[in-house]
Amino acid sequence: MQHLTVISFVAASLLFASIPYVKSADLNSDKQALLSFAASLPHGRKLNWSSTTPVCTSWVGVTCTPDKTRVHTLRLPAVGLFGPIPADTLGKLDALEVLSLRSNRLTVDLPPDVGSIPALHSLYLQHNNLSGVIPTSLSSSLTFLDLSYNTFDGEIPLKVQNLTQLTALLLQNNSLSGPIPDLQLPKLRHLNLSHNNLSGPIPPSLQNFPASSFLGNALLCGFPLEPCPGTAPSPSPVSPPLPSNTNKSLWKKIKTGVIIAIAAVGGVLLLILILVLLVCICKRKRNTEPTTALSKGKAVAGGRAENPKEDYSSGVQEAERNKLVFFEGSSYNFDLEDLLRASAEVLGKGSYGTTYKAVLEDGTTVVVKRLKEVVVGKKDFEQQMEIIGRVGQHQNVVPLRAYYYSKDEKLLVFDYIPSGSLAAVLHGMFFALPLQLLPISTYFWLSNLFNLKPEIGNKSSGRDPLDWETRVKISLDVARGIAHLHAEGGGKFIHGNIKASNVLLSQNQDGCVSEFGLAQLMTTPQAPPRLVGYRAPEVLETKKSTQKSDVYSFGVLLLEMLTGKAPLRSPGREDSIEHLPRWVQSVVREEWTAEVFDVDLLRQPNVEDEMVQMLQVAMACVAVAPDQRPKMEEVIRRIMEIRNSYSSGTRTPLEDKPETAQAP
Repeated sequence: MQHLTVISFVAASLLFASIPYVKSADLNSDKQALLSFAASLPHGRKLNWSSTTPVCTSWVGVTCTPDKTRVHTLRLPAVGLFGPIPADTLGKLDALEVLSLRSNRLTVDLPPDVGSIPALHSLYLQHNNLSGVIPTSLSSSLTFLDLSYNTFDGEIPLKVQNLTQLTALLLQNNSLSGPIPDLQLPKLRHLNLSHNNLSGPIPPSLQNFPASSFLGNALLCGFPLEPCPGTAPSPSPVSPPLPSNTNKSLWKKIKTGVIIAIAAVGGVLLLILILVLLVCICKRKRNTEPTTALSKGKAVAGGRAENPKEDYSSGVQEAERNKLVFFEGSSYNFDLEDLLRASAEVLGKGSYGTTYKAVLEDGTTVVVKRLKEVVVGKKDFEQQMEIIGRVGQHQNVVPLRAYYYSKDEKLLVFDYIPSGSLAAVLHGMFFALPLQLLPISTYFWLSNLFNLKPEIGNKSSGRDPLDWETRVKISLDVARGIAHLHAEGGGKFIHGNIKASNVLLSQNQDGCVSEFGLAQLMTTPQAPPRLVGYRAPEVLETKKSTQKSDVYSFGVLLLEMLTGKAPLRSPGREDSIEHLPRWVQSVVREEWTAEVFDVDLLRQPNVEDEMVQMLQVAMACVAVAPDQRPKMEEVIRRIMEIRNSYSSGTRTPLEDKPETAQAP
């Protein structure tokens, strides 16, 4: 018996020794799989994936589980992936729930291990050049499957009917052939099999979907398409005769229903007519900002083509022409389709266009600037964008993250800074619009109909006023940002649109300049009265900005922070002066200098001396003659001296000082 026990133990030991050791999957194994995927597949846009950086917090397109132990989402749309998906890479991500590789240039077959990831519930592979048959080994957890705009051939696998959780099946614009299987999928809500080579009758289980789901298949028949040859349309059921009283009652109900229906249809037609008239009027009034190209870009990105017979290669070319261009170092990972679906609200409307806050479906928040009156061509536009992207790398400059160019639409994408602009803090400026959180594409359409402008809110409401120390800090930050811009491009780069609404404040009240370098792209119409106060006299005459005119605009900004008054025309408001430098000069010459300063600053003790010194800096910047204005390096030096004077000795009360802030 002992011999039998020993023999059994040895046999069991040998059996377990023959079984290979399987390492349990963890975040490190996910990391290695992703690195292998990136190393095996060329990509146009450089990914910031590195073995030395944390996966969950810094890798583009990667989202981890809440406990940071596994990768559960991978989104890499329109990053220029080229070639076949390497096997034995993504298939190892057994905790992956969402995979989006759409709008790339992926080729050859879809590896079976990708579609069969056990936890996968959403697979987005549309707008590629994948070919071969659709794998039969698809994850039973799938709820959303989009393989549209590829070159898949063969038949739709019968095993698709095993995907009982599927809510969307999008296979349009492929080369699929054969009959459509009778898919008994109880949760299926979205189906598109159009523009393939499918044949035969449409199964009864799918006849509740619209005809658009099946168009472009010449050999398909049956409801909701044309009846199949040799079959008669099903006769309408014959109802038994109704009693005469019931007939009369029924006719009364029908007449009432007909009247209501006619009234409703008439009302809808009237509303449509009014909208058409509004659009026509606006198009006559403003021949700019058409949305044709944006609609085309949205159609391509959203899985619809204007020409259904267009082959894949032309579709890719269109997608390449109408895509967002990201700059190196950007951590954002979305494409034009994501951006157009984002909910949005208007932040402001300026001389260069309208600015929106856009919140994408994954929670990413960015700022989108929709440019108007762009007069340069695509090549010049792209060159200027490259310059703007390069010079924007400074702590006091808001960097440009991406741009979009088409014939009729030009969009810029920036980081969203929650604290808002200096104009909002100083004056409570806001953008009046009754609608909020609409899709950004809807806002683009509305902006063509209504001329919405920012308003000046109640200064006393909202956040606390800025103290003197914070205003000095912001002015120094802005000066450093402008000086950095002036030093770039061989000393020829200009901002061209310095104003309080283009100064954004971080949570630490750091000042950052935005919307720089756009003046060279725009038309130069006559400046509206509300912007005269920011523009140098020579710019109003020549319509051309220079670094010296930037200095002038910065001087107006300093006066705005000192006086608390906006250099805008706003009748009936005491906190707005159309020509602020002229008003300051008149007050300083005729009255005590203290009358110039913001009352919120006058409440602070022992800051009068620094305020007068800053006023002198501002008045030097707004000198009428450009040659008399200092360079930004000199402005920085003088502001730093003012800031350093905080630690100096006693300060002279303002009432005892002579009027030293005369205009130069």
